[in-house]
Amino acid sequence: MKVYFIGAGPGAADLITVRGANILAHVSMVLYAGSLVSKDMLVHCHADAEIIDTALLDLEQQEACYRRAQTQDIDVARLHSGDPAIYGATAEQMRRLDALAIDYEIVPGVSSFTAAAAIIKAELTKPEVSQTIILTRVSGRASAVPESESIALLAEHRATMCIFLSGPHLKKIVADLRLHYPDDTPVALVYRATWPEEKTHQSTLGQLLAEIKSSDWNLTTMLLVGEALSVHVPIESRLYAKDYTHIFRVVKKSKTTAEG
Repeated sequence: MKVYFIGAGPGAADLITVRGANILAHVSMVLYAGSLVSKDMLVHCHADAEIIDTALLDLEQQEACYRRAQTQDIDVARLHSGDPAIYGATAEQMRRLDALAIDYEIVPGVSSFTAAAAIIKAELTKPEVSQTIILTRVSGRASAVPESESIALLAEHRATMCIFLSGPHLKKIVADLRLHYPDDTPVALVYRATWPEEKTHQSTLGQLLAEIKSSDWNLTTMLLVGEALSVHVPIESRLYAKDYTHIFRVVKKSKTTAEG
């Protein structure tokens, strides 16, 4: 018996990994967070699989499912939105599985922050602009953010920042970001990346709130901010420059240069 924590990706059913889909096709029990994971993802499940929506269950009730599967000696897939390593609430489940001596494996998935970047056709890291991506969120009822990781403090780095679950807190987030980022810094809102109801809005930090109605952007909104989002940054990586050599590509010197 084994439990597989599978990253379901940002929403679209075809953005799960091949490994994750193959596991879903053979396990007998599937637990999925119905409030976050699209039901379209269940198309990958075995026809006879028992499918349980964990949005209705507390942690002890979920543990009871694992115990029952252990008694029946059947494999379980636990579908988490995005990638299980980011805001997945998997650590507490793994501790309980360790206590039950149940083996488990983690299958990574496509995170919503990379899906959001793909939707707005942005590279989040650009040479000499930003080589750092900060993934964060604001405090919520279920999970508090340490004071040392507040948006205002993280903004001091002026790196590319991806702020999860930002919808209800846009006014405060923008105010904190403006303490350090210039008002002309590019910003993007992405709601429900890759879902049918997906929507985006791109602007600058100084203009954003004047262009939108904050209440139209719900909890599952990602806010991306940073100069790297700009399409006007002319700096290019040296990686593919004609005169850049490395162990896989040696630049041949011209005869004139060699003899000179």
